[in-house]
Amino acid sequence: MRLQLIPLIVAIIVNVGVDALILAMLRKAVSPKWLRSSHLVLSALLLLLIIVAIALPRRSIGNDGLCGIMWMLFGYFSCYIPKYLALIAHGLMWAVGKARRKAVKGRGIVAGAVAAIAFAALWWGALFTRNDVEVRRVELEFANLPVQFDGYTIAQFSDFHLGSYGSDTTYVATVVDTINNLKPQLIAFTGDLVNRRTEEAEPFVATLGRLNAPDGVLSILGNHDYGDYMHWESPEEREANNASLCALQHEMGWTLLNNADTIISRDENHICVIGVENWGEPPFPKYGRLTEAHHALNDSDFKLLLSHNPRHWRGEVIPKSNIDLMLAGHTHAMQMELRLAGMRLSPSAWRYDEWGGIYEEGEQKLYVNIGLGEVAIPMRLGATPEVTLITLRRKK
Repeated sequence: MRLQLIPLIVAIIVNVGVDALILAMLRKAVSPKWLRSSHLVLSALLLLLIIVAIALPRRSIGNDGLCGIMWMLFGYFSCYIPKYLALIAHGLMWAVGKARRKAVKGRGIVAGAVAAIAFAALWWGALFTRNDVEVRRVELEFANLPVQFDGYTIAQFSDFHLGSYGSDTTYVATVVDTINNLKPQLIAFTGDLVNRRTEEAEPFVATLGRLNAPDGVLSILGNHDYGDYMHWESPEEREANNASLCALQHEMGWTLLNNADTIISRDENHICVIGVENWGEPPFPKYGRLTEAHHALNDSDFKLLLSHNPRHWRGEVIPKSNIDLMLAGHTHAMQMELRLAGMRLSPSAWRYDEWGGIYEEGEQKLYVNIGLGEVAIPMRLGATPEVTLITLRRKK
């Protein structure tokens, strides 16, 4: 816990320095006294807000309380990120003036405008975009898809992080209705149902239990579903939490594929759906066991793999198998995405080679769903919550 607080404390120290710099700039610009006073009062209130957010106990507080902490953190950083950008804009204009040996006028106005736009964009992402579910329709062709499965539809959703919604089922109900209205033949959930512990999902059992498809709801676990982000009193307490999550999914009518596979048949033909546990990144374990989930990884069957982390595709799936299609989640597009001239841009690309959408390597394909929920920051800036309707086509 102490290690987790270090970056936050450093950020607070930096932000106090930013406030001092802005105050000095306001005094130098001979700004109105009320503006300087307002800046000091707001800075003091934000400092108090972050202290309260840090001081609140995480272990004993309920899900609604954790949501409150998330909003406190967002409120704090939604004020300081615009300040950073304003200082950068001001500094660039100052540098241009120095290079030209003539001061650029209106630096304060431009810096203020940059801050206002950034603040508005962040809160737009928090109040509107984060609940604006988008259905993305994708058609994928495969040479070895049985003809009986030509036109087969799969609704994929991922990364719900239910703890971010407390006990409010409104958004979750909207997602469920959206998926059911697509009338898919199969529904696939690719991990991260909760943030830290199973009890976060309990208010949503009845709502998620309404998901319905002829071939059922298949699911896997994500990195947040193992309790690895919680401090437990004992290993037994953690194991009980994890067993409870599996039981809860069974109660919802979902089939959890923990390093297992299942067959979907049409007449005498079939496709194989494989599900692995999370293929973790350090410091977290690799729970996924692909060879245990399906022994004949290079057989002639059409194979669909559910695996939470897209890095699993290049790390093991491509080198060891001829799996036709892998569905993943995990990245969230870092909850920020810009679509420009047909391109999708996200800071997630700095960390993941495959972070959102469709990817191909030879005959093998990967689809990365950018998820429905949020972690830490209750905001999605351009990275609209996603439900994917995938239609399988037999290549002619």
